[in-house]
This record gives sequence, C-alpha cells and structure tokens, in this order.
Amino acid sequence: MTIEAPQSFVVREECQKAASQNGFRRVLGEGAGWATFGSTTAKGHIYLAATGPAGPWYLALDHHGVIEELGVPAADVAGPGRARFAFDTLGALYGVLHRVYELAVSLPDAPLIEFEHRVANLPQTTEAERLVVQRIGQDIFRERLMDYWRRRCPLTGISDAALLRASHIIPWAECETDAERLDVHNGLLLSALWDAAFDRALVTFDDEGRPEFSSGLSEQARAELRWSAPIPLTDEHRRRLARHRERARRADLVPE
Repeated sequence: MTIEAPQSFVVREECQKAASQNGFRRVLGEGAGWATFGSTTAKGHIYLAATGPAGPWYLALDHHGVIEELGVPAADVAGPGRARFAFDTLGALYGVLHRVYELAVSLPDAPLIEFEHRVANLPQTTEAERLVVQRIGQDIFRERLMDYWRRRCPLTGISDAALLRASHIIPWAECETDAERLDVHNGLLLSALWDAAFDRALVTFDDEGRPEFSSGLSEQARAELRWSAPIPLTDEHRRRLARHRERARRADLVPE
C-alpha cells in the first residue's frame, strides 16, 4: 500500500496527537508523507505516516538503541530513519510509541546528559556539596530505571513505587565514570527485599536472568525471595552481571 503524501488533515492531526501524547511534542515538518517529531527530553526523532485515515499506520525511528530493544519486527516499507514499523490500528501505534519514549529517555546516554545539565553550575568543593550532586545523579538514575523497566520489578511484577529500588550492578562507588554510574544497563529495578539481597551479593543472576542464591541464605530467606519470571537482559546487562557473579563467588557466596 502507498503512503499518503502529502498527509490529509485527518492523518496529520492523528499523527500529531499520537506523537504529542507520547512525549514527542516538537513538530519538525513533513516530507514524502512522513511527519517528523522530536522531544526536549528524549533523544532521537520519530516519523509517522499512514496510507489513509483508516490506516495502516507507520512509525520510523533513527535511535539505534531504541530500535534494538523495542522488540517489534520491522516492516518492509521505504522511509526515513534506520527502521520502519507497521500497525493496523492507532491503538497499536500508541502502545509502541509509549515504549519508544521510555527507551528514548533512558538510552544510551540520556541520563548522563540530564545529570551534567543539572549539576553544571553546582559547587562540589565540600563533602556536603558532593553528596548533593551524588543524590541528584542517583535520583536521575532511579527515574530512568523506572522508565526502562516500565515501573515494575521485572522479577516479581511488583509495581508499587515505594517498594522499588534502583539497584546498581556495579556499585556507584566502584564505577570509574559518571557515564557508567548513570547507564541504565548498569541497573535493575528490584523490589526492596530482592534489592537488599542483590546489594549484598546474597543473590545474583545468570545470563538468562534467573536467580543464583548464596549458599549462606537460610531456607526461610530463599522461600521469601519469590519470583515469577526471569529478568529480560541485554548483553550490556550480562557483561556487568558477570562482574557481580565474580564478586559473589569471591565472597564464597555462590558455588562454582
């Protein structure tokens, strides 16, 4: 089917509404039937098109990290960006656009850029001042992990914000750069009990996202550390988790 070019009034309005309601509020123009949108908070652009008011609807992306982690098969359609996707309904497009925004504010260095902007003019001479800067970084890291993990613990499904913790895989103090500290691939969004166990290397995770428990954990503790699904991991998570497993093994917590 042929993309409508130029866009009719209905298609143009629906594209603008879909983009705006999912965080891409900057209207950047239209070319060959593709309307381009940007965001002040998310990296990259999105491009929207349709064959007509009844659809199908098309999305194009230029953000490599978002494309890689979106988990949606690409469509064989010509257009802008690095990849294009097709949707039979506006509802399906909306659902994917929300995830695009969550990933775009998290990957790859959006948290670092936000952090550097917010602390650029803050003093860091005294310990108290450095702690203020650290707290800003940790707050940004938590919020971007909330976006990345869709505001729920991927292990348990718990979505109560008060019970969720931003768990660094490589601890904050051991990271060599702010980029590493604020990289969402260096974090898991875990419920409080799992976070406590993970932070102390009483539990770690294999490359499939399944828990590996410390031999020193009591049966009662293991029984309380319930989980419903393995954590979906990228290779970047796995690379860092290998270090976490070594930390646990060095402490003789996880058997070889």
